[in-house]
Amino acid sequence: MNHSSDSYNPDVLSCLANLSNDEVFTPPNLVNDILDLLPRELWSDPKAKFLDPVSKSGVFLREMAKRLMKGLEAQIPDKQERINHIFTQQLYGIAITELTSLLSRRSVYCSKIANGKYSICEAFATEQGNILYERLQHTWHNGKCTYCGASQEVYDREDVLETYAYHFIHTDQPEKIFNMKFDVIVGNPPYQLSDGGFGKSAVPLYNKFVEQAKKLNPKYLVMIIPARWFGGGRGLDDFRDTMLNDKQLRVIVDFEDSTQIFPGVSIAGGVCYFMWEKGSTGDSKLISIHKNQRFESTRKLNEFPKFIRNNNSIPILRKISTFNEINMDSKVSSYRPFGLRTYIKPQTTGDIKLYWQGGIGPYASEEIIVGRGMINKWKVISSRSGHEHAGNPSQDGLRRVLSKIDILPPGMICTETYLVIGSYNSQLEAQNLVTYMKSKFFRFLLSQLMYSHSITKDTYSLIPVLDMTHVWTDEKLYKKYDLTDEEISFIESMIRPMDLSQNEEIDE
Repeated sequence: MNHSSDSYNPDVLSCLANLSNDEVFTPPNLVNDILDLLPRELWSDPKAKFLDPVSKSGVFLREMAKRLMKGLEAQIPDKQERINHIFTQQLYGIAITELTSLLSRRSVYCSKIANGKYSICEAFATEQGNILYERLQHTWHNGKCTYCGASQEVYDREDVLETYAYHFIHTDQPEKIFNMKFDVIVGNPPYQLSDGGFGKSAVPLYNKFVEQAKKLNPKYLVMIIPARWFGGGRGLDDFRDTMLNDKQLRVIVDFEDSTQIFPGVSIAGGVCYFMWEKGSTGDSKLISIHKNQRFESTRKLNEFPKFIRNNNSIPILRKISTFNEINMDSKVSSYRPFGLRTYIKPQTTGDIKLYWQGGIGPYASEEIIVGRGMINKWKVISSRSGHEHAGNPSQDGLRRVLSKIDILPPGMICTETYLVIGSYNSQLEAQNLVTYMKSKFFRFLLSQLMYSHSITKDTYSLIPVLDMTHVWTDEKLYKKYDLTDEEISFIESMIRPMDLSQNEEIDE
């Protein structure tokens, strides 16, 4: 339908500004794409019950109401009777704040007061209707909330300020909120909450909403969440493993670039939505959206220890895995390879040198209690922050992946800004590792597990350990693993070349 500029009124819920990158309003068109994953017959079932446990704008409830109004028309012909039935017997919501409770009721009931004179539903006896909000307090233990991990220092606040103690996850008995069983649970939960740590340190929340929803044992669970869980990490390893091994996870729709569905909102690692169906089995459907191109496959999500989001990468990884080689994560150091935080600076005097963000300076070796065995070796280091990542591609679509690679000579150490990728007795082996790391092959494998800027030792778990007395170029690597021309072209379409002539070595 064409609309003139004089007559077209946009949907107000498509025009809302987000509360933050962590509490993102869901556009109506995206909501309908998500609801399309559910069986169509649900919208004609007058007994089906639906819950949005994280209602912000009420858009999920509103769009479900539209579908039910159409689907139940033949069974409940009277429009007002149908409205009353749907809103009192089928649709339920839990608002995340008092403000969003009012907004949700306004969107769904056309009145912030469910039983007010302007409400389209005439059957409610209470002001909240079926969209509930209850202000809760966190349960503190040792400075953290036992339910969500929030920092007491940050969120133990006065009554006039929002606590962000979300009702749905701050209870051991979520089934008691409405005292009923739901067929469908759907929503877009808050993503994370500051934990009072350094900088933007935050604890993930969305996994807790998914886990709590599963406790209600619905027939279907559909949620949109950040895709960072693909790689695990802070508080997400168990969640990732559970999700990837859950045969009831039927569909994942994955967007590497979050701005494709949340305009103006950049979420590191992208976003995904999924559909979980109780009692189902078999391989899962993965739909990847990259630059408006759609790639679809059906496969086991747990084929590899970590989730691989790009379907075209699977044949390459399968070939490499047949060699049964040790992988680089067994060689890469953990955080703080020498036990030194990022903010540590050189000392006035010392018998070794410290490489830090500000340069190089002296340090006393007797103060190093971690990584002492590497001090007198040649060490290859790389930043823990990548150059680009899934969800933040470069303009030309090619990725450098690694932002910095350096060689530390014997007698030099570094802060936790860097990981030690390998340590050797000879300079030649260290230089050959740098050549290997600069290959497109190496960086392609590394990129498969980069869901944010952060790089850990686990990010290296797909890369084989090779003999560093040899020089490994892309040509040799492609031949060793018998990659086809098509597979080689795919790698080279993803990864930007690095100049092998640049030594990037630190002078002693």
